[in-house]
Formats: sequence, C-alpha cells, structure tokens
Amino acid sequence: MLTNLYCEIHDFCKKFIKEWNKSLLGNFDCQMGICEIMTIVVKFHSSNIRTFKHFYQILERYHRKEFPTLLSYNRFVEVMPIVILPLFVFLKQCKMGKNTGISFIDSTKLRICHNRRINSNKVFKELAKRGKDSTGWYYGFKLHLVINEHGEIINFVFSPANVDDRKPVKELLKNLKGKVYADKGYVSEELANSLENVELVARPRKNMKKEISDFDKVMLRKRAIIETVNDQLKNICQLEHSRHRSPANFIVNALSTLVAYSLKEKKPSIFFNQKDLCQNKPITI
Repeated sequence: MLTNLYCEIHDFCKKFIKEWNKSLLGNFDCQMGICEIMTIVVKFHSSNIRTFKHFYQILERYHRKEFPTLLSYNRFVEVMPIVILPLFVFLKQCKMGKNTGISFIDSTKLRICHNRRINSNKVFKELAKRGKDSTGWYYGFKLHLVINEHGEIINFVFSPANVDDRKPVKELLKNLKGKVYADKGYVSEELANSLENVELVARPRKNMKKEISDFDKVMLRKRAIIETVNDQLKNICQLEHSRHRSPANFIVNALSTLVAYSLKEKKPSIFFNQKDLCQNKPITI
C-alpha cells in the first residue's frame, strides 16, 4: 500500500532529516518533501510498471490527493539525486537482513546500454567498464550481493564491470560470522585464509581435489537462492535498464530497487528444522 510505505519512510525521515540538516551547507529548494520523493522512487520498483515516466503519469492523474505538491516529470527527475543519502541510510539502518551464520555471495551484471551503443554512450563515460560473464561481454557495472537463507540482503557493493568478483569480498564480509557459500569465481586459497570469523566455501573447479562436508555440498547446491534474488531484482524490481539520464539517477534507481526488494513480504528462502540445523543436517521444504 502506498500509504503504508509513506508512513514507514516518513517515520525514518523525521529522525534522519533533523540530523542531516545540521551538516548541510544550504537549504533544499523544492516544493516536495524528501519522504515524498523517496516514496515515489521506491514505489515505482514494486509497481510492475516498466518505465518511470509512465508510472509518474499515473501519479499525476490518479494520486494528486496523496501528493498535492507533485512536481512536473522533468523537474522531479532533476531533484531525484537529493534522496541518494536518505535512501542509503534507510536501507542500511532499517532494511538490511541479519547475519544468521549461513550466507550466500554472488555478483550480477548491470548493463547500461546495448553493446552496439558503447562508443556513443556519454552518460557513463569514464565510469562504466567492459566486463564479461558466462553469457558474453557487456558494458556497465556489477552488483556484488550477500544474502542470508531467508533471501534478505545483508550487504552489497557496486563496482565497474571489469572488477574481479573476489576483490570486494573482504569489505562485504567484514562484520559477518559463519559460513559463506560462493561459486567457482570465488575460489582463492589466499582470500579464504585472509577472512576473519568467516569460512568461505566455494564450489571447487573440476581439476581441484578438495574435500567438502556433506552439509557444505548440499548448501552449495542451494546457492541458487541468490540467483533467484538477482533475477527478482532485475525482472520484478527493475534494477537494470538503459534509460539513465545521469550517474546520480543510476544510483537512485539502484538503491530504491534494493529498498523495494527489502520491503517485499515474500522472498526466496531456505527453511531449516532447528534440531537438524544444530546437527548440520539441512532440511528443505
């Protein structure tokens, strides 16, 4: 519900904006409030409408009572970057999942244009890079994600597409404990030995001889849960598209997508019987 979303964001903004204003050099000159802008950008990513312009036209036509100070579409796009910090703090402080001792890590590509338009793309010049995954080359960024078995996002990092998946692992797992399951791209003995309080369990390559417990083998097969989360972020919450007008709005789009996903009641999950969990015997339902 739009009202419930607004109330939740408004409760956060009452505390955050009061402290934020103390560090601002000037005043934010806009008719709409921060919480209203945040509500609109987050609601878009849970609306199943494919383009933001179409979504905004619906707001202008049917939701004037809820947003009496609604700006024109062009003006709204101009002021969207002001909510980058509030969105980030709201996500980090209010919507991140708990570290349960079982986590999954992976990265997913974020293409910002078709390969044929790479040389003509000016919005992300000097920022986006060429990268390669199992489906081929692309131009853009990566989202590095850590989730728990309940499908909740524990931590995330954005990077250019040419960054090795193993590079941001230390930052992502800095405050975590327990076991983290990954694919073959994270195989590194040096990386595994450098982590504190975390055991990184990566699927071994075919030419590697490494003993893995039955529990870890099952959990590596259940690593598909993070693939499902990535799929929902892209195809349901619309994390990836090629219509960005500026790098700042790319960040707003990405953060609001993660917030919208975190607010979902039903997420991909792996369920455990508590008794069997203590015995390292996974049970799936």
